[in-house]
Amino acid sequence: MKKDSITVSKILACSILIMAFAALIIYACNDDLTVRYYEIESKKIQDNIRVAFITDLHSCYYGKSQTELLSCIDEQYPDVILFGGDIVDDKLPNKNAVTVLKTLAEKYPCYYVSGNHEYRSGKIDTIKQMIEGYGIIILEGQSEQVDLNGQVINISGIDDAEVGEKNIMHQIEEAENQIEPTLFTIFMAHRPECIDTYLHYDFDLVLAGHAHGGQWRIPGIMNGLLAPNQGFFPKYAGGKYDFNDKTFIVSRGLARESTRIPRIFNPPELVIVDIVPVS
Repeated sequence: MKKDSITVSKILACSILIMAFAALIIYACNDDLTVRYYEIESKKIQDNIRVAFITDLHSCYYGKSQTELLSCIDEQYPDVILFGGDIVDDKLPNKNAVTVLKTLAEKYPCYYVSGNHEYRSGKIDTIKQMIEGYGIIILEGQSEQVDLNGQVINISGIDDAEVGEKNIMHQIEEAENQIEPTLFTIFMAHRPECIDTYLHYDFDLVLAGHAHGGQWRIPGIMNGLLAPNQGFFPKYAGGKYDFNDKTFIVSRGLARESTRIPRIFNPPELVIVDIVPVS
């Protein structure tokens, strides 16, 4: 009886451990959509602005007619939608990306910068024509003054680095030349690893994607394992980074089924940025 009791106890203990491990794996690999909120104070702002930053969708699926993602965005009541590149994938069909772009453009002012996968598709001109056809403003080294419910700001952006370093530098300089310096400026660029370059210019908030959160995370210990163009343990995998009077936000992106490596402790995210007056 004693041996049987010990055997039963061992089986029970092993079962509990297996279930706990399975639960941990399920939790770690959770790919449900998350909303990430950030708040930035600025003396250049008199009225609150809410920005929805969407990046690295990679044409991924978010329910029938992309309802999961689109409903989530509507629930945030954004004043403007900013697309940070790789909305369209180079391998997956465009349908899901088209649904998101077209639907949001019908409701909100929208701005877009390109990503590397859109260039890799070999169809960047066609993709840009499609996006522009929905009324979305494409930024390729331009700055636009935008009135959002009475609050005027600059929105600037550049192409992905695939266009070449010389072109990128020219675009950044052109974007800065076009801004009104008394207004708050948002600058969009797909690649976070170039932040040291962006910081030399007069942009208040820099938004980027591309890193996919480093794919694998250990919250509180490792912010990301591996990111393109940053390698292992990327410095800018995702999150908010402050540089004196400038703020840098990197989205972990929305890619799901397009990634070869599963996301671990790194759910896809919609980034919401509230820009508010200094309290």
